[in-house]
Amino acid sequence: MKLKKLLLGVLFASAAALSLSAADAKYIFYFIGDGMGMGPVMTAQSYNRVILKNDKPLLMMQFPTVSWCQTYSASSLITDSAAAGTALSTGTKTRNSMLGMAPDTTDVTSIARIFKDAGYGVGVVTSVAPDDATPGAFYAHVPNRGMYYEIGKQAASSGYDFIAGAGLRGRKDKEGKATDLMDVMAQNNVQVVYGRDGVKEINSDKVMLLNTDGPHDWDIHYAIDSLAENLTLPIITEACLNQLLKNSPDKFFMMVEGGLIDHALHGNDGGAAIIETLNFDESLKIAYDFYLAHPDETLIVVTADHDTGGLALGNNRTPHLEYFKYQRVSKEAFNEYCKSLARNRMVYRWEDMREYLRENFGFFDHVPVGEKEEARLKELFEAAVVLRNSDDQKTLYANFNSFAVEVFRVLNNAAGVGFTTTSHSGNPVPVFAVGAGSDKFMHLNNNNNLPRLILEAAGK
Repeated sequence: MKLKKLLLGVLFASAAALSLSAADAKYIFYFIGDGMGMGPVMTAQSYNRVILKNDKPLLMMQFPTVSWCQTYSASSLITDSAAAGTALSTGTKTRNSMLGMAPDTTDVTSIARIFKDAGYGVGVVTSVAPDDATPGAFYAHVPNRGMYYEIGKQAASSGYDFIAGAGLRGRKDKEGKATDLMDVMAQNNVQVVYGRDGVKEINSDKVMLLNTDGPHDWDIHYAIDSLAENLTLPIITEACLNQLLKNSPDKFFMMVEGGLIDHALHGNDGGAAIIETLNFDESLKIAYDFYLAHPDETLIVVTADHDTGGLALGNNRTPHLEYFKYQRVSKEAFNEYCKSLARNRMVYRWEDMREYLRENFGFFDHVPVGEKEEARLKELFEAAVVLRNSDDQKTLYANFNSFAVEVFRVLNNAAGVGFTTTSHSGNPVPVFAVGAGSDKFMHLNNNNNLPRLILEAAGK
């Protein structure tokens, strides 16, 4: 009997020790690649291995826990970012377009709020607008994701240590007039700083870091466009980590969204999608370096809110991903360039555009363009740029003229990648995890399971 009691005591003690170990996640990093389905990850990894000649796979693919996740919403087989963000942040499936609310419009609580109320430092950052769907799901409660002014006010009153992204769209109303949103920020003692120089000016416990003040408030610009003055996701991630270490060095929660992966995939821009995924993985390294210094207390979870574009590596041609290394501009930047030529009524001939395509896409010299393809490109160039008579391809974030669409169709087709849509797909997304409690994510997941597992890993 004494031996039996002793054995039971040992078992209970062991169980208690295991429970304590599972609650050891004091530092939680939640990385969400917007639109980053399995196709984009594998395409970026193939580019990383074959073109960049890296012996090691993407950092996320080196994590010991690898699984996958379903993403459907309460209203559709194909989710939008608002419903997916709500599921990933609160554990509640909701209807498309709803943010931080259940389908009946009752508020639901995000894990960021749970952690903040428990005394953790909290940071929410993105490469798109901080009032966009995914970041907004971690602090806002609105029936429609387009209620930017209300979302911005709730960001101000959240009390979070650090929120960052491109710009706040609620600063102006629908007529373009300034709102009092920046006054609301000041009333809540939120210091708003701008750009790379603004990172050096941070001197408050609550900070909103935005891109340099300007008209382009929906994203920080693509990495492929190489705008040196702009914020980058790694810069934002590091600034957030520094703020959390200053405010709450013993425990914190941080959500990092690679939002521009989604924008590129909506535009069927294969090259920009690859670069944004690599950029997201570079940002992940900042968290991983922290994990290496605190391996028993840190949890990193990487996933996506949904798949965008239905990107697949492989079409009816042999893949030549090396063609993407000649791409110098994003599809959005190229489209704006073409539209500026039309607006300014410049004398711009096909020979001029042909040279531009040679310099910025490697066409003709490196990327093969057949006679029929060139004739089609010239025809669409004349219609869109010279005659200014072109139907636009409308996507979620941009409208592309028919010439820009054809240029990128030629590039993607030659490189050997294919898209099924300019919207979201119902494809599953990957889940990668490392650190304290990462074994909890090893099975087939549903997106609304992930926040519960994160809370369990932190002992909540």
